[in-house]
Amino acid sequence: MSAGVRRIVPLTLGWEDLPRSVSVEGASDQQLLREPVPGVLLLCDGGWLLLDTGFNAALITDPALRARFHGDPLVQPVLPGPGEPLPEALAAVGVDLADIHAVAVSHLHYDHAGGLKHFAGQVPVHIQRAELDYGMSGPPGPEENGIYRVDFDDPRIDWRAAAGDAEIAPGVTAVLTAGHTPGHQSFVVRIDPSAGGGGFVFAFDAADLTENIEREVAVGGRIGASPEQSVAQIRKLKRIAAERGYPLVPGHDPDAWPALTAELARPGPAQVT
Repeated sequence: MSAGVRRIVPLTLGWEDLPRSVSVEGASDQQLLREPVPGVLLLCDGGWLLLDTGFNAALITDPALRARFHGDPLVQPVLPGPGEPLPEALAAVGVDLADIHAVAVSHLHYDHAGGLKHFAGQVPVHIQRAELDYGMSGPPGPEENGIYRVDFDDPRIDWRAAAGDAEIAPGVTAVLTAGHTPGHQSFVVRIDPSAGGGGFVFAFDAADLTENIEREVAVGGRIGASPEQSVAQIRKLKRIAAERGYPLVPGHDPDAWPALTAELARPGPAQVT
């Protein structure tokens, strides 16, 4: 029996052009960033577990849908190719949609839950109960906050809703880090000794940038949470990472994410299949 994850493959599922203030409380609205949209493949017992699913391309490529869902000129999605970003990204690393045996979403924002349509009626989807309840709540709240019910309101989705921290696969623990959204979760990943040991803490949007972690400054985008609550979640993740000796990976950092992707593409730890 495996004690942990045997391979980690970061995916870049597109980018977003947005003001720095979206990621850093108090930052200038005038400074723009192009932030990567992350996904993570984890090879666990039974097959691949996917963390986050990227954009729903139809809401971006169709002019009418784009005007409705992405009409803010200051926050704009950027697709990596002509088709659906998730299948394209998986194909680039030699993985098929049918190889995914489970999915977990950090939260239901359009850049994280837009690919859930690929898994309706196929595999379990792990989420926090508070996140699902908020996403399914009445308008206008969720949609005004970038959570689009069209991405995930499908009776065929096999939701596995947790109420707090929960192990969702051997070596993978979902950690409740509410603040950015009501049920945001981050992930602690333990690497199997056969693949080198160690691990990572993936903050996702509990900490967008390295700056959020190093300066302990809140993310700018929050739903019903204060800056202090956001900082408390960053500190929680820093404690977990320090206790285990794992790196804490921010969710949308334009420098840290490509560097991690390159690091894990090299043969070595977390590459044993």
